[in-house]
Amino acid sequence: MFYPTAVLSSRAACVGAALFSLSGLACAETTPSSWKFSGFGTLGAVHSDERQADFAASVLKADGAGRTAHWSRHVDTRLGGQLDWRLDARWSAVVQVVTEQRLDSSYQPRVEWANLKYQATPELALRFGRIALPMFIAADYRKVGYAYPWVRTPIEVYGVLPISNSDGADLSWQWNGEALRSTTQAFYGRTDMPLFDGARLRGRAIAGLSHTVEQGAFSARASVITTRLSVNLFPELFDALDSFGPQGRDISRRLNIDDKRATAASLGLNYDPGDWFIVSEAGRSKVKGYLGGTRSAYLSSGWRHGTLTPYAGYARVWGREPEGPNALALGGLPAPSAAAGGAVNSALAAMMRAVPSQSTLSAGVRWDLAANIALKLQHERVTTRAGTRGMFINSVPDYQSGRTARVTSAALDFVF
Repeated sequence: MFYPTAVLSSRAACVGAALFSLSGLACAETTPSSWKFSGFGTLGAVHSDERQADFAASVLKADGAGRTAHWSRHVDTRLGGQLDWRLDARWSAVVQVVTEQRLDSSYQPRVEWANLKYQATPELALRFGRIALPMFIAADYRKVGYAYPWVRTPIEVYGVLPISNSDGADLSWQWNGEALRSTTQAFYGRTDMPLFDGARLRGRAIAGLSHTVEQGAFSARASVITTRLSVNLFPELFDALDSFGPQGRDISRRLNIDDKRATAASLGLNYDPGDWFIVSEAGRSKVKGYLGGTRSAYLSSGWRHGTLTPYAGYARVWGREPEGPNALALGGLPAPSAAAGGAVNSALAAMMRAVPSQSTLSAGVRWDLAANIALKLQHERVTTRAGTRGMFINSVPDYQSGRTARVTSAALDFVF
């Protein structure tokens, strides 16, 4: 498990273990009560000099910094609480609730985790309910800003898979050698997430496998996942395509995400001897629909000096549009139909620009003010590429790719 705050006091480490209890961590100074409440949060502010789009930590946000407002508190601000209940030596349960900005601009709390765990043997555990998807190194704590050095996890990798949990079951098997500790996790479930105005994201038959190894200061995690995905966005566009006969119906059939196969894989490596760290992750995703495919990676390193941790990193995502043709052929159509087809093609082109390609060069510093509070400052140069709007949202219709945005962020992270 990746803990860039490893040099914190034992009290802070115990707070972290309370938050990440699903990872099997424990502390000596646990309370005698079978109930335990813990929490976490981030107070953030972000400035972007981009005026044609919003910088956001996730495409599941309503707005961000840049076009909507020069400064935004919505990019990173969140609050979470977690309740752990240990019934006996074998049975335990956890509920985690998080509030952060949603697509409808509200901060309505969402149940992030809610599951029951059965420790069948010291090595074998089963969970049932809402469970974190074990994709990426920070899967179990990606919402907890205090747990990593940056203001946010690199969006080029983590933002490609904004879904962080599923409703179902998983099985974890720990098998250890003399120096190497390994955990294999298999999972199966589904998800149904409201977006806005009745739109929903649904994933059925979510299945995958994750494997983690740890040896001394080194750790690694590899994961694969597959699902049948449905996203009922742009219904008017697909209805318009269907009205253009066989060619329109063919484009609609290929691009509309209605029970389409989606796959993703990731590999993360981390080396953290204490005084410094270096971490890298790479991922790949493919959706048989307008979301297309991506390849992404980042590399980040930092040095700990007392309560200060300066760090730097580079991240990149390469997007690939779905196989075409992804536009109507308008030759020979009557003028009214050609005009309508031109509008449809413009909407299709805008949809294709959402397949992200961008790079980010970043540098920042973390200051641990107390055992459970950290202040972070981070500056990034974000460049969109390949005719896309990258990971930005709310772009203007004539957004010009290749622009570099200067993004400055401040965050106060805390756990309790």
